[in-house]
Amino acid sequence: MLARHGVLSGLAWLNFTKSYMLHPNFSSSSVLRRQDHLVRTLCGCNAKNRRRKIVRAMSSGGISSEADADSVLRTLTPVLDPKLHKGQAGKIAIIGGCREYTGAPYFAAISALKIGADLSHVFCTKDAAPVIKSYSPELIVHPVLEESYSLRDFDLFQECVSKIMKLARESNIPFVVDGDGLFLITDSINLVSDYPLAVLTPNVNEYKRLVQKVLNCEVNEQNAQEQLCSLAREIGGVTILRKGKSDLISDGKTVKSVSIYGSPRRCGGQGDILSGSVAVFLSWARQLSSPSEAKETVGSSSENPAISGCVAASGLLRKAALLAFEKKKRSTLTSDIIDCLGESLEDICPVS
Repeated sequence: MLARHGVLSGLAWLNFTKSYMLHPNFSSSSVLRRQDHLVRTLCGCNAKNRRRKIVRAMSSGGISSEADADSVLRTLTPVLDPKLHKGQAGKIAIIGGCREYTGAPYFAAISALKIGADLSHVFCTKDAAPVIKSYSPELIVHPVLEESYSLRDFDLFQECVSKIMKLARESNIPFVVDGDGLFLITDSINLVSDYPLAVLTPNVNEYKRLVQKVLNCEVNEQNAQEQLCSLAREIGGVTILRKGKSDLISDGKTVKSVSIYGSPRRCGGQGDILSGSVAVFLSWARQLSSPSEAKETVGSSSENPAISGCVAASGLLRKAALLAFEKKKRSTLTSDIIDCLGESLEDICPVS
């Protein structure tokens, strides 16, 4: 997420799920006040004091290689230490959720907690807040967005989100963009261009729109890895996790693939688990790449933290999906996969 409540964190996730707009009965001034509150809550007042070094990607040679997801998971997952206090294992903030769509922000937020983040905030519309809160008391839910089907008010909302992204960039805070947020990015590439701490997680259709807009061509499956690398490079070194049978991940310098067999059951919501997971592992990867700020972590990493975070998240989701399918078969749901996240991580990184 972008921030913990009132104080900046080193972890960002933006998920604009479906349509959550501004309420037509509210005046423009009321809408702007709520938007300003959201920006202040997420970006805080100490942004410049919490800047972190950006670790540049290091190419391992060649256009693509299969990532060792288990090894990355072992490297990134911090040890559980009683000396740590609440928040040091990660603070997530999700922007998303409306009256019709409450599942996506919940799936992402609760997945982050199941993996090991300490705090998970959801910034959603007023109608969605009590529903999301009813799913789990573990989540901190902020009903600060207003719903509307007015294009004029939606433009105000997009302006607010754009401002949050710009402030995040100024503070070197990473963010992950998924769902409808990718529509905004596709139309305003400058929001993420030349920012290596931005992660995009497009599905098939979202990726197609990005390729058409940025590269001005169609998706080329014969040279999928080269095209993905070109796309990330053209945008300026952002990290793109292209979801598919094999997840492909590139920052414009190298391409990693994660081909671990997952589940043949393609229930909706798995992409939301992935986004929340990327946020957590990206946070942990940044701690390793910034030794002065790391808290009792195991070593350091020269890998681009965004690449590492994506590899770890993709690998864990696939393992959890397979475990859930082995238990539930055809009736497997996203909630079953979430329940298997902890067990899957424990198999790779057992608590000593």
